[in-house]
Amino acid sequence: MAANVDELATVFSLTKVSESGISFAGKSLKLNTEEDTKQVTDAIDKCKSLQYLNMEGNTLGVDAAKAIGKSLEKHPEFKRALWKDMFTGRMKTEIPKALEFLGDGLVKAGSRLTELDMSDNAFGPIGVEGLAALLRSASCFALEELRLNNNGLGITGGKLLASALTDCYNHSKKEGKPLKLRVFIAGRNRLENEGAIALAEVFKMIGTLEEIAMPQNGIYHPGITALSKAFNDNQNLKILNLNDNTIGPKGAEALAQALPNLQNLKEINFGDCLLKTIGATILAQALKDKHLNLEQLMLGFNEIGKTGGIAVAKSLGNKPKLKNVILDGNQFGDEGCEKIKEEFKKIGKSEVLGSLEEDEGDDNEEDEDEETESESEATNVTFDQFLQDPSDEKFLNLGHERKNLILKEAKRGNEIILKDYINVVMKVSSLYGSKKEMVRNYALDVTESLYKELFTWAATKQNSPYVFNAIFVNLGLIKCEDKSFTPTWNCKACQNALKALKNNNCVPQTVKDILDVFFAHTQNGV
Repeated sequence: MAANVDELATVFSLTKVSESGISFAGKSLKLNTEEDTKQVTDAIDKCKSLQYLNMEGNTLGVDAAKAIGKSLEKHPEFKRALWKDMFTGRMKTEIPKALEFLGDGLVKAGSRLTELDMSDNAFGPIGVEGLAALLRSASCFALEELRLNNNGLGITGGKLLASALTDCYNHSKKEGKPLKLRVFIAGRNRLENEGAIALAEVFKMIGTLEEIAMPQNGIYHPGITALSKAFNDNQNLKILNLNDNTIGPKGAEALAQALPNLQNLKEINFGDCLLKTIGATILAQALKDKHLNLEQLMLGFNEIGKTGGIAVAKSLGNKPKLKNVILDGNQFGDEGCEKIKEEFKKIGKSEVLGSLEEDEGDDNEEDEDEETESESEATNVTFDQFLQDPSDEKFLNLGHERKNLILKEAKRGNEIILKDYINVVMKVSSLYGSKKEMVRNYALDVTESLYKELFTWAATKQNSPYVFNAIFVNLGLIKCEDKSFTPTWNCKACQNALKALKNNNCVPQTVKDILDVFFAHTQNGV
């Protein structure tokens, strides 16, 4: 009898009941009015057990969201709101109200969400205000997965989010079932140190997180340190992704203190985080003894020298589940690459080491790369702070280091995303309008580097006409098809900066010719 019970238990554990719900993903529906939403609301009304609603890739106005929210009121069983990329082309003022109506429908239904995915909706801090009531409500007390990737939250949005989640946790705790969030995704949000520190307090309080992904957020070692302390209280972490922030050696020290307490880690992504040789060596030491569940380690593009790469390799010999190690884009040199490959061969893990084809080093042993005082200041300063007060001499005196950080800001890892890249170009070239010559000179120098890389990329991708068009739209010289587009930078200063660079080799002849036409028209009063 016991054997039969055990067999039944095994069968039940392998049995999954498929969820029921509705998906309009990728339909590109433009829903403005209540009438526009009829096919959606009819489907919701007819669904007997609506456990999920996927609206990814459509666009909702306020009245449409109100109608959908009304239909959702009839579904207390609702669990998964899959609402990525749902407000393309909408005014920022529309989005909070639309979110309020959707959230209100769930609250009135008494539903208990397990997943909320609002990624790729660039609603900024104002969008969090629209979500706040839902996040604070009983409908989020059972929330397990929160995905807010690429929402443009900024520092303010990060703090608002932290406040709403704090209230959610405290209110749910009073009910005897505290919030047990497992997955938190918030990449590409410009949270910076302040936003990261605010969210770290929430993570500390919750303590049940299994996946934290916060790539490309402009976080430096103060924010990394706060997060590291919070990781200590989330010892079931399995996936940790801080890619494309600036961990540096100081942040590595903070993470090294947390890593011994995170023995469930399967994936670590600290790629493109300026770890340098010292930071890599510190992390290698922290990973060396245990971490037997580790499957993937990503430390690419970190300016790690040969000795750091070898230290990492030596730390991985006792990891039985290891499947993938990324160390490409560092500074090992040809000899260093060979020695690292030999080390992986020694530990019997040659197959897990990824390509080293993009190594950026030479065969000279790297200098001791302790952070200098100026580098330390650079990693304490965010791009947005630099823009707010570019005349501060501590920025300008950093010269090459600050310039590299701005160039890094313009890309997602090593990839150029045109809209984001041009946004950085415009913000930097706006500083060419400064009354201070030192700022103007610095802005022009960095702008030249940015344009040079952009035009080279455009030629390589064979999309130069598209890139040129995007530049002229952002300069305010031609109209944008998106009527809601409004430049937030000094267009005149941006135009003058490119005009000043016009005769440099970095500017293609086609761009020079077009600029000549525009500026000739301007001079003639056209």
